[in-house]
Amino acid sequence: MSFPRIDRLAHAMQSSGFDAYFAQTPVSLGYLAGFPEDSHERFMTLAIHADGRHRLICASLSAAQARRAGISDIASWADGEDPLALFAALAEEWGLRNSILAVDDHLPAAMLLGMQATLPAALFKAGQGVLAMVRSVKDAEELAAMRAAAKIADETYLEVLPQIRVGQTELEVETMLRDGMRKRGGRPTFCIVGVGAGSAEPHHLNGETKVAAGEVLLMDFGCEYLGYQSDITRCVSVGAASAEAKEVYDIVLRAHHAARAAILPGATGSDIDAAARQVIVQAGYGDQFFHRTGHGIGMEGHEAPNMVAGNDVPLQPGNCFSVEPGIYLEGKFGIRIENILYSTETGHESFNDEPADHLMELPI
Repeated sequence: MSFPRIDRLAHAMQSSGFDAYFAQTPVSLGYLAGFPEDSHERFMTLAIHADGRHRLICASLSAAQARRAGISDIASWADGEDPLALFAALAEEWGLRNSILAVDDHLPAAMLLGMQATLPAALFKAGQGVLAMVRSVKDAEELAAMRAAAKIADETYLEVLPQIRVGQTELEVETMLRDGMRKRGGRPTFCIVGVGAGSAEPHHLNGETKVAAGEVLLMDFGCEYLGYQSDITRCVSVGAASAEAKEVYDIVLRAHHAARAAILPGATGSDIDAAARQVIVQAGYGDQFFHRTGHGIGMEGHEAPNMVAGNDVPLQPGNCFSVEPGIYLEGKFGIRIENILYSTETGHESFNDEPADHLMELPI
């Protein structure tokens, strides 16, 4: 069975100077070969030569599932046997003893150390960049899955919003959001709910803080659907919002749309970050916007390409990423507005519904 994504990776390896790639994570295995297996503590790798040859080295207990996925060249080992002997045999057959080898960025250290000891003359390098060349451009099937995942998030937000009441805890709002995604067929992957000062912590840990009148409520959540991720952030006020909160929301919204307006043919992640940051800096809140404007998204919640200073790689049609500028006033409140987008030949399209054009004030 042929794997077009393996062929695309092999082509990218040739232009990047790698002789072979060793994939190990469920995301990499799932993307490349439709085999999202977690090997836990056991040695497993899908070895891919720059000429397109590939072989799976895995424990015997995974071999049947690998064959069902269409992988035919499998070297399996039983518990008690040494899997590095199979790795050494492959390296000898493929002539890799003095090669430049790419590995998954999240390859377990114990596995990498064993591979390095087996091939001491080879140069092992992080493979994130070369694999991102393939993964970051989504095809029509991937875009459809991401659109569906985003719809789950959008519909869940609209369902939960009128159910929010003063006195509910962050954890209770989280439960409603997770339940809403789950009943629509999504697998919730994360959910941040920050009330008041908690909304000023971008990676806030939900707790027993209660929704209070006049407080900003930030909700940042997403799910997996058909292997692809959604991610959305919305902010509202419970009851009447303060003038300051309204002003900050307006600034962040303008930054959000400025970043999106910069998504043009040839634009880079650095360009998009600068467009959002300029709005916030000019408004006097530059020090309160201390993270990147966006991150890539797909099978993982965070992947390439990033909308950040220093990323000077032009966007390609099919790149999927967030635009999520924010202003965080420690001890008071924070505002972040996030949509997931994808770049097109002429600009971009949003997977998510458009954010509100003002800070919504929920009835008490």
